[in-house]
Amino acid sequence: MKPTPGTLYIVSAPSGAGKTSLVKALIDAEADIRVSVSHTTRAMRPGETDGVNYHFVDRATFMAKIEHGDFLEQAEVFGNLYGTSKTSLQQTLDAGQDLILEIDWQGGEQVRRLMPGMRSIFILPPSQQALRQRLKNRGQDSDEIIEGRMREAVNEMRHYVEYDYLVINDDFATALSDLKAIFRSNRLSQRLQQTRHEALLQGLLA
Repeated sequence: MKPTPGTLYIVSAPSGAGKTSLVKALIDAEADIRVSVSHTTRAMRPGETDGVNYHFVDRATFMAKIEHGDFLEQAEVFGNLYGTSKTSLQQTLDAGQDLILEIDWQGGEQVRRLMPGMRSIFILPPSQQALRQRLKNRGQDSDEIIEGRMREAVNEMRHYVEYDYLVINDDFATALSDLKAIFRSNRLSQRLQQTRHEALLQGLLA
């Protein structure tokens, strides 16, 4: 039997809101959810692995992929390019896996136009002060870069109104529970349940 197609989810957040940690915890807890591995031109950070966190490529390679129409969406963030492969995305959904795209609001706009059945989640910090402190705690950026990220974060957070769901990451466990609830609720929607239990429903109504 052909599996019920998975659902595509956009998950966006300002830098430092805890998106990556929340999504990782969700993936570790849920076997039927995958994260799309995007292509990027940014430098690899300590602890990252090519092909796991991102496909790290140079700008010339990235531009060639745009020319060939390889990306569902692409965006430039802090001078770096990011893009999502059309082929790998569709293969995952066709296999019945839910798929998460960790992209910013620019990419989200592009995906909404092309994939109208998708769902979108925006993760917010509890305050600007908490966000600034989280960026400082990383120990990766200078104060100047952090302030630049804060300005960009405010601009990004204005786009929360474009998303289906909001998750406030104040307490991590609560935010993770909220995230799980979104996925669980969508799987119980009439549209997906009708496809998944077609034989059962026909029997009940015979």
